[in-house]
This record gives sequence, C-alpha cells and structure tokens, in this order.
Amino acid sequence: MLALKLLLVPAFLALLTLAGRLFGPGIAGWLAGLPLVAGPILLVLALENGGAFAALAATATVAAVLALLSYSLAYAHVAQRASWPVALTAGFAAWAVAATALAHASPGLGAALALALATLLVAPRLFPKTRHEGSGRFSAAELLLRMAAGALLTLAVAAAAARIGGTWSGLFALFPVLGSVLAVFSHRNSGAGYAATLLQGMSRGLLSLVAFCATAAWLLPLQPLAVAFGAAIAACLVAQLATMRRASHERGTR
Repeated sequence: MLALKLLLVPAFLALLTLAGRLFGPGIAGWLAGLPLVAGPILLVLALENGGAFAALAATATVAAVLALLSYSLAYAHVAQRASWPVALTAGFAAWAVAATALAHASPGLGAALALALATLLVAPRLFPKTRHEGSGRFSAAELLLRMAAGALLTLAVAAAAARIGGTWSGLFALFPVLGSVLAVFSHRNSGAGYAATLLQGMSRGLLSLVAFCATAAWLLPLQPLAVAFGAAIAACLVAQLATMRRASHERGTR
C-alpha cells in the first residue's frame, strides 16, 4: 500500500501535466476528477478497518465534493488578484470551513449524494470568466517536483485519514491534493487564467468520483471488498464516459 501511495498519485500527476500541455487545462482538469487519490485511501481504510468504517468514510467523501469545490472556487477567484501563496491559503481556508461544517452535519448517503450532485450542477458556473494565455509548458525538473509534491501530500493526507475517525477520514480522502499541486504550478507557469480553467475542468469531471464513492458506500457493508470496489470502478467509468462530450467541447474551444 505504501508503494501504491508513492507511485500512483505522482504518475497520475505526470499524466495530467502532459494532458494539460497537449490538450489544454480543461481536459487535464476533467481527468483530475477521477478518484485516483480518494480511491486508494478508501481501499486502505477498508483493508485496515473493515467495510463498515470505509462505507462511513466513502459517504463523507461524497459530501466532501462541496469542500473540494469550495477550495477550487476560492483559489480560482483569489488567483485573479493575488499570487499563488495567497490563493492557496484562501483555497485551504475555504476547504477547512466547508469540511468542518460537513463533519458537524454528518449527512447520510442520500443527503450526501444530493448535496454532491447539486454542487456539481452549480459550481462550474461560479468560476471566474477568464482567458488563459499560457501553454502549460514545464521542464523535466518541474515535472519531478510536481510528482514529489504529490507523493508527500498524499502520504500526509492518508496518514491523517487513518487516525481521525470515519467521517473525517472520508473528508480528508478528498483533500485537494491534485487540485493544489496542479493549480499552484499552473498558476506560476501559465497564469491565473490557466489555473482557473483547470480547476473548472476538474469540477466538471468529479461526477466519476461521486459515482465511485457513492457505490462503494452503498455496497461495502453488504458485499465483499472485491465486489464493492469492482462495482465502484465500473460506476466511475460509466460516469466519466457520460461527461466525455462536455470535455471534448472544452478541448474544441481552447
């Protein structure tokens, strides 16, 4: 599992960086909506704590879409007027406020799913209207730095998630690991408009994550882990395909 944490997220960050360079930030953001961070964390929680604990965490992860998009919106708006450290601080603060509210509310799966879907419907329209002039260029050294940052942040989030109870574990499973690494480096290299477009693309790709986590939360108390996670992966892929047309439109307009 340690190797999974150390290799999967950095490799995915490298692929997203290349996708942003080749196809634009909208496509990179759409791909970043896949549960490549939350999925492995939930699997580790299930293996170490059982299906019921992981189901509670997965339910919280569904609701945490609100916290993740609070981060993205705060970063995107503040970045238009400030440097990346200020935007990142604002984004993390927005995530913390939303996550704390969700932890106190502790919604069940039905309420969490309704909240997540409503957030996915509204949030993409709330991003700043920008034009990005950058091309997503990066050096080999920067790519390695992105991968190292992703690995360290994933390890920290996974370590925290394993020690703080089911609800907060699920919330931390959707801490903006990819969103922070990609946004900061994109902001520094290609400007605030590029970073905002990437984060907006991510908001349109999160349906796959919601499908994965909701399916896992539903099936983990009822089925063996292999069946529950297999069905969750299938639901994730169906949802990602359902949003492909929108992602193709994004590519055609950049």
